[in-house]
Amino acid sequence: VQLQASGGGLVQAGRSLRLSCAASGISFSLFTMGWYRQAPGKQRELVASITPGGLRNYADSVKGRFTISRDNAKNTVYVQMNSLKPEDTSVYYCNSKSGLREFWGQGTVVTVSS
Repeated sequence: VQLQASGGGLVQAGRSLRLSCAASGISFSLFTMGWYRQAPGKQRELVASITPGGLRNYADSVKGRFTISRDNAKNTVYVQMNSLKPEDTSVYYCNSKSGLREFWGQGTVVTVSS
């Protein structure tokens, strides 16, 4: 199983980024896909998730700014991050979950400068 995240970088506050996570080795359409983030000294937290049926869940801190989507034909999950804030600076991780099966990708770093 491989979850390959990409799209991180350095941006100014107020700008946008889109993260992508390409999955292989799983039946992608059957998995809930999510994005988590972990800032230095803090616990990893859920940013957004999307179920196989398309139900979305967001952290309160990103509601209205981030949008998660999935393309089952491409085995890829995205998160569009708009109006970025310095507090969004973190390492972002892709996650896939189905029943007791759970997998993590490597992180991609997002840095938002003020």
